[in-house]
Amino acid sequence: MKKAIILSAGQGSRLGHLTDDRPKCLIEFNGRTLLDRQLDALAANGVEEAVVVTGFRDDQIEAALDRRGSIGPRVRTIYNPFYKVADNLGSLFVAREEIAGDVLVWNGDTLVSEELMAQVVGNAGRKGICVTIDRKDGYDEDDMKVVVDEAGRLHAIGKRLDLAEVNAESIGLLAFREEGAQTFRHAIERAIRSSEGTTIWYLRVIHQIAQEAPVWTLDIQGHEWGEVDFPEDVDSAQALTERWDRGRKACAA
Repeated sequence: MKKAIILSAGQGSRLGHLTDDRPKCLIEFNGRTLLDRQLDALAANGVEEAVVVTGFRDDQIEAALDRRGSIGPRVRTIYNPFYKVADNLGSLFVAREEIAGDVLVWNGDTLVSEELMAQVVGNAGRKGICVTIDRKDGYDEDDMKVVVDEAGRLHAIGKRLDLAEVNAESIGLLAFREEGAQTFRHAIERAIRSSEGTTIWYLRVIHQIAQEAPVWTLDIQGHEWGEVDFPEDVDSAQALTERWDRGRKACAA
């Protein structure tokens, strides 16, 4: 796995004043931005190239990447001019030429540990499309819920699934290998042309693919990750990254 696409076009308005004048991906956690931490997790696992889809205050993201210099993977940006009116399917549509070969697609508001990323990158035996999932005792209305069978095949994904059937959640990190990228790219191109194309999440497209062909999952239960979507998530992410950083310092000592 040599390339990742990071979706960082949105403002993150549900975070309130924290994103009044900066994109969500530039919120700092223990001295490093969310985007920096994503790029560092990729670099630690041999991912050589990252394509960041920008939108809100793209100038700030460009400046932040300039300050990074040559640290980590090679980074390019693609500007999504439709970020105000289209959901994240629009971001993948403008970056659709990058969806080729073996590639990761990663939500720009999700933090994962380097160990978790190692599981995703190292899961080379699972070809096609693979959705990274986690398990917990219960799921709320904002979770991206998943129905998966014992073999690891995904049967449904979405926020409005029947809770009686839900047994996992997507963490916002997908891997595409071999023909999986082409299947996804073609499905994006069809979906964006539909009457609801600008209003749907890209995971709706994954759900549709799963009704016709195998879509697989990688269960990372036990590994640490966090989504930064609401103000209360910021404190949780701060505690999470502090714990990760302490662990790295202890290992280096």
